[in-house]
Order: sequence, then structure tokens, then C-alpha cells
Amino acid sequence: MSDRAKVEVSAVAAALALGILGDALLRSFPWGANLALWVGVLTGVTILLGRSRSEALGGDGHWLLVPIAAFSLAFLWHDSPALRALNLLALLTAFSLLMLRAQRGRLRLSSLVEYALGSLIAGVNAALGMFPLLFGNPEWKKSLQGGVSRRVAAVLRGVAFSLLPLLTFGALLMGADAVFQNLVHRVLHVDFTHLVIIAAIAFPVGGYLRGLLFGKELDWSLEKRLAPLSLGTLEMGIMLGLLDLLFLAFVVVQIRYFFGGSALVQATTGLTYAEYARRGFFELVAVAALVLPLLLLIHWLLPRDDAQAQRRFRGLAGVQIVLLFLIMASAFQRLRLYQAEYGLSEQRLYPTAFLGWLAAVFVWLALTVLRGRRERFAFGAMVAGFLLLAVLQVLNPDALIARTNLARAHAGRSFDARYAASLSADAVPELVAGLPLLNPQDRCTVATRLLKHWSPPENPDWRSWSQARSGAWETVRENAPALRAAACSEPKP
Repeated sequence: MSDRAKVEVSAVAAALALGILGDALLRSFPWGANLALWVGVLTGVTILLGRSRSEALGGDGHWLLVPIAAFSLAFLWHDSPALRALNLLALLTAFSLLMLRAQRGRLRLSSLVEYALGSLIAGVNAALGMFPLLFGNPEWKKSLQGGVSRRVAAVLRGVAFSLLPLLTFGALLMGADAVFQNLVHRVLHVDFTHLVIIAAIAFPVGGYLRGLLFGKELDWSLEKRLAPLSLGTLEMGIMLGLLDLLFLAFVVVQIRYFFGGSALVQATTGLTYAEYARRGFFELVAVAALVLPLLLLIHWLLPRDDAQAQRRFRGLAGVQIVLLFLIMASAFQRLRLYQAEYGLSEQRLYPTAFLGWLAAVFVWLALTVLRGRRERFAFGAMVAGFLLLAVLQVLNPDALIARTNLARAHAGRSFDARYAASLSADAVPELVAGLPLLNPQDRCTVATRLLKHWSPPENPDWRSWSQARSGAWETVRENAPALRAAACSEPKP
């Protein structure tokens, strides 16, 4: 058997093992230690198999193992659902970029199109790559020359092909009829859902490993990609020029109203200052988010050899970025006003963090795209995103929200006790420490909900362990007498 065939057999065995391990670990929610452990094993398998294929982890691919390790271990730290979703997104991004690099992509000098293409190919491999891994390599057939061996191999391939649809339809039929479900359980003596989960994990893992070790789809796709359409200098100038005028008009209005104060806002719009701020914040975030792909698209459509068009684009886009920074400053000001009135929440904190990332990305766009170095933009934007997520881990968003709103309560401002008590385990120590600062009704609401949701379970599942949940259980256990004294029966809504 050739070296490639041996690696393919190892990849199939590793996928099956990771499927079995995933069934044992990942069935427990919310994810914590289980996901960190499973991703650690997947990373170890990737490194071991990649040693036989130097292009898989060669060059600048090794550093991607750092964010993979960091963001998987973050599941052991915080409990915020939003933060865990961002960590999972970062993990998927890092794994897709690992495949981009393995298929001879250049991480530091790749365009956004190539980054998106790498993610697409990683997804296609995860969905379909197990089939060519199992059935597409003639090396396996050469190693099985005998007639009996060929028949055995054909039977095994047929069983493997049938496994996923058999499990899928079998699970559906069992769910449709309890008698059939009991019959299957008696005959097979196995929980059918375990097989479904094993197959659902093993197939994408095997497909991903196939794309990482042997895939060449990226090179083929890049060669076949159509040349972009061309955008003339006049069209580009009209588009950006009109947008610059629109942004300038908005900035002038903002200066008038924000320096004019609440009296001018209420007299003109009929809204309070806080309502005026609330109404515009998310819209301004959306404007900032949409300008970025628009500028990149216009630049992509410009002829590369038209020096005049490139100069005009740099000028008009530079003006637009300056005006956009003033608009983003208005968004930050609106958030400050709204937070002063209503407090901090996840819906206000995460868009603000996203706005901060956009500010860094627009600076990077000016330093790269506007200076003729577009190929460096995507890598810097991705690194900025990873750094922002690392900063959020350190800030601990839910704890920050609880601490900020408790400080407002201490100062005599409004406090949303129901929302505060609905935050994740990250906020529990702050809420318990700040309980004496609350009025009796808010104290009763927070204490009752903390006892209900964060009292230590009798038999905690180690697979879902995280430092935040463990700390919340311990905090509630240590302060149980005080919490029970403050708790009350909540009125029905």
C-alpha cells in the first residue's frame, strides 16, 4: 500500500474515532470542557497527519494553531452565549484558513475573495469530501487484487455509502412510530441516535481532513475564476461623489443637533435626547458595516492599469473614510447618551465592539487598499478580528454589563433586575457582590433568579464544565443564606 493510501486510511480511522469521541463528549450542553477537549484531539490529529504532507501545515500555516488553541480553551473560561458563539466562529474561520494555506493559498497576501473561496471549499469538503476519501483513490483498489478481496472491498464500500442515509431515514422512521422504535432497540440493543451523531461528526471531519491533506480545489477554482467586470472612472466618481455629499450632509446635521442639546432635538423631532440616540445607533453601525464591502467592491471593479481612476478612487474613498469616522463618532456618542439613560446591555456592547473593529479595519484599508497593497488587507482585517475577540475575553462582557448597571443603581439610576439576572454565569459574582446596592424589589428579583438558575446541581456533568459556571455555583452556594433572605416569590407578569 502506498504512503498516500496509508494516510487516507489513517484519516478515515481518525474521523471515525473523532465521531465516537464527539458522541461521548458533545452531547452535553452548554459546551465547555467537552468542546475544548474535542477540538484539542482534532488539532492533534491534524498535526500528526500533516507531518506526512508538508504542504498541509507548512509555511505560515503553523501560527493558525495558536488561535485554534486559544479560542477552544476560551470555552473553559466564560459562559456568555454571545461570546461562545464568537469563539466558535473564530474556530471555524481558523480551520477554514488552515485549509486555504494547505491548498497553497497565501494567508498574508490573499484577497477577500480568496478568503471567502477558502471558506467555501472547506465547507464543501466537510460536506462531501468523505466520499472521494473512501471511494476515489485507485491506490486502495490496487492493494486489493484478489477476487474475494475485491468483493469484500465492494461490500464495505456499499455499507459505507449506505450508512448515512440508513441512519438518517432510520431515525426518522423510529421517530414516527414507537412500535418500530422499540423493535429496533430490541433487535440492535443500541441507541440509534448515537450512530447518527457519530456519522454526523465523522463524515465532515473525514471530508475536512481529505481537503486539508489532498485537496486541490482551490488552485482549480482560482484558475477558472472569471475576470472581474470593469467600472469606468466616471461611474466610480459619481457613486463615491454622491455618497460623500450624503455623508457630509449627515455630519453637518449631527454637529447641529449634538451641539444644540436636548432642547433642540425635542423641539425638532419630538423625541427625547435618549430616544433620539437610540433610534440612530444601530442604523449608523449598519452604515459603517456596509461602506466597507462597497469600497472594496468598487476598487475591485476598477481597471488596474488606469492610473487616473486609481488616483480618483483614493481621493474620493479617503474623503468618505474621514466622513465615516465622524459618523462613527456620532454612533459612539449616541451609545453614550443611551447608556447613561438606560444602562448597558449585550445588544449595545457587542455592536460597539464591532464598530471599534470597523474603525481599525478602515485605518488598515487606508494603509493597504488606498496605497495599492490590496492583497494585504484581508489578513490584517482577520488579525484585527482575532485581537478584538481576545480583548472581549479579557473584558468579560457579561460581568462588565452587570458591574456597570450596578454602579448606576448605586447612583440612584434605573436598574433592570430581570435583565441582569438573565445574564450568564460570568455575571453571577458581580450580581451577588452588588446585591446590597439594590432596592428591596430588585434585590428580591435578582436573588430569586440566582437561586433558581445557579444553585449547584447535585450531579454536575464534567463535560459542560467551565470556570465561569463553576465560579457561579460556588458563589451562590457560599452566599445561599443571604440570597434566601433576600429572595421572594416573583409576581406573575
